[in-house]
Amino acid sequence: MQEQPSTSDRVVEAATSVVQTRGYNGFSYADIADMVGIRTSSLHHHFPAKGDLGRELAIRYRRAFGEALADIESETDDRIARLQRYAELYARQLSEHGRMCLCGMLAAEYATLPAPVQDEVRGFFDEQRAWLARVLAEERRPATDARRRADVFLAGLEGALLVARTDGSTARFKRTARALVDTVA
Repeated sequence: MQEQPSTSDRVVEAATSVVQTRGYNGFSYADIADMVGIRTSSLHHHFPAKGDLGRELAIRYRRAFGEALADIESETDDRIARLQRYAELYARQLSEHGRMCLCGMLAAEYATLPAPVQDEVRGFFDEQRAWLARVLAEERRPATDARRRADVFLAGLEGALLVARTDGSTARFKRTARALVDTVA
């Protein structure tokens, strides 16, 4: 018999889904409480303020993404394959759930986020850039070049998600991702 997720986990899953589709400023505690089937007072028990919930969403997303990156590294040493697998992480969000990158959505609302949520979003993108720069590093090129290409790749994927979202086209995203891999690699 499978263990039921905790109320806290159900709240995080519901809020993640909403943020990935409508944004941080696109939901209220009442929305999440209704989705989970609890009262808002119970939601406040688990996450006293919306900023607490937003921070937890970003923390869990960062952790899950970090685990996915570790899996990619353990499965292949090939630079191109790693970039392709990285892009597939984004494609899956769009194709399987119709969602955007959580931290990409949060970044779009960065100026209105509580400081602890901003810190997590910034940390997510710092980690992504650092990982990509390591993948893109080449012996005969300066490290600054790898960081620039990492920025181009990451920004390109986030932008490709936004554009693909306008027509729900995972194929469009995948075409753009392939072009980005060719460009930066």
